[in-house]
Amino acid sequence: SFYYGTFPAGFLWGVGSSAYQTEGAWDKDGKGPSIWDAFTHKKGKVFRNETGDSACDGYYKVKDDIELLKELKVNHYLFSISWPRIMPTGIKTEQLNEKGIQFYNDTINSLLENNIIPIVSLYHWDLPQVLQEKYGGWQNISMINYFNDYANLCFEKFGDRVKHWITFSNPWAVAEKGYETGEHAPGLKLGGGGAYKAAHHIIKTHAKVWHSYNNKWRSKQQGMVGISLTSSWGEPVDPHSQTDRDAAERYIQFHLGWFANPIYRGDYPEIMKNYVGRKSAQQGLGTSRLPTFSVQEKTYIKGTSDFLGIGHFTTRYAIQKSFPFLQVSSYHTDRELAELVDPKWPAPGPNWLYSVPWGFRRLLNFIKTQYGNPLIYVTENGVSEKVQCTQLCDEWRIEYLKGYINEILKALNDGVNVKGYTAWSLLDKFEWNKGFSERFGFYHIDFENKNKPRYPKASVDYYKKIISANGFPNPREVENWYQKAMDACSTTRQLLATDSLITHMEMVTEIVLPTVFTLCILISIVLLIFYLRNH
Repeated sequence: SFYYGTFPAGFLWGVGSSAYQTEGAWDKDGKGPSIWDAFTHKKGKVFRNETGDSACDGYYKVKDDIELLKELKVNHYLFSISWPRIMPTGIKTEQLNEKGIQFYNDTINSLLENNIIPIVSLYHWDLPQVLQEKYGGWQNISMINYFNDYANLCFEKFGDRVKHWITFSNPWAVAEKGYETGEHAPGLKLGGGGAYKAAHHIIKTHAKVWHSYNNKWRSKQQGMVGISLTSSWGEPVDPHSQTDRDAAERYIQFHLGWFANPIYRGDYPEIMKNYVGRKSAQQGLGTSRLPTFSVQEKTYIKGTSDFLGIGHFTTRYAIQKSFPFLQVSSYHTDRELAELVDPKWPAPGPNWLYSVPWGFRRLLNFIKTQYGNPLIYVTENGVSEKVQCTQLCDEWRIEYLKGYINEILKALNDGVNVKGYTAWSLLDKFEWNKGFSERFGFYHIDFENKNKPRYPKASVDYYKKIISANGFPNPREVENWYQKAMDACSTTRQLLATDSLITHMEMVTEIVLPTVFTLCILISIVLLIFYLRNH
């Protein structure tokens, strides 16, 4: 049932985005190539071979996008720094790019001038390509020191103004999609151990960066360093069945626990160690494909998070499933489970993102009991649409936000320590291997138009009302918000239609008229030659 009430005073409302998905300017002003530049430039890796080369042109539109943030009336903006933009090769001793550093300085200063708190992620997947080519990226332990150098540079240059740092955004996807399935950059399919090895190095890197901040910067900068973990909720198909409950437990431990357990409890979840260890032994391997932490490493890693960032989009039912014995096991077969969905769940956009708000409250309560009720910031939550045509009246996004935000309110009443919410995302943007076919934005972008204009969807108006009211005060007021949001999007739709017409007319002016003019000149020349030859 829906719960009417408001959030505690001081609760932070915001929106997010990431560097590669929005900035564009992939090779401008001294920026080095990232693994996503290399990956998208290979044919067949991304839907329609689209790239983030120009993306939303966010590099050139900081001022415009800050106006959008002001329109939304958010308290904070979560964005990521592109490592190769400020350190082209990823190696501090080789080269720094002052123009890149200046770009982020200007962004941070503009946000603060407009009373918007910057929450900064150091890594949203765009590893410098040089580090991938030279060392194999996150497969190599040397990444720990290179990343720590990069993080310290960011603390040095921006830490006097940035007080909320995220080391990694959704490292699960970096490890599993980058080094196991190959769906994401760097596109490696390393089978049984690739994802585990990448994750192992990422966890150690996170801990090193936290200790660096703690030892060197915290006393003078007074900021916080955390990590952002994205996880779905896993629900047993039959809550009375022990095997289903165990499968759901494995689902969440192999997803969230893989990273959260070492940070909050000092080691990988027991269930992960048991299952991967047993499968490795069955394969005849001498050691588990899941690496181990030494006693010193466990102590060093435990407690290295001042807050936990949580990304959450959807829920799955989990059920026990044994896979036939395979010589090459993988992360997915190690879990021994199948994921199911309820056909009645709404799926407004892509076939993976079902709207299941109640799963969010359960996930938040799981975190509270498992990890000692840590300070939580929701760092990503939102829904996309599949683009067939421009959809500005996004009532499904309004329903999704209303449902999911309401579950956070319920979780707060359960005693969960949530301090802020970040809706995903500010703009329609480049969605990794899906290209521009999925749109998460509050603002629609016309990517056909060279100026990349932004248009507010109905959800802008609705989210703004939630922020102003700090929650859901009463049924009558909340019902009223919906109608006002729909009215607002009708006006925007007319504006977009007019702009599209003007764009097409400009195209006609730019392409057709010069062509016709050139043809006229050529015909005139031919006729003139013909006339002169006859005389």
